[in-house]
Amino acid sequence: MQQCRMVELRYKEVINVNDGCRLGYVGDVEIKLPEGQVAALIVPGPCRFFGLFGRGEDYYVPWDCIKQIGDDIILIEKSFQRREPPPKRKGRRWL
Repeated sequence: MQQCRMVELRYKEVINVNDGCRLGYVGDVEIKLPEGQVAALIVPGPCRFFGLFGRGEDYYVPWDCIKQIGDDIILIEKSFQRREPPPKRKGRRWL
């Protein structure tokens, strides 16, 4: 079994082999606690209009979708799911 650190995952590009789409580089990892198992990889969404208007939704890649982790890429076979951002509060909330 090969070991890989989070720092090394951040330099690997995620590619969907179904359509050849390059999702981007790993930005974060979701871990199940207290088991310590990796549940999913999170890839930041694409930039909007040259990065001036933020980013699109993050890509949420469940661990079962990952087919192979190579030296510089991570191949996924199934369609990825988009992670829903947390709901935003409207207005101010006074204590």
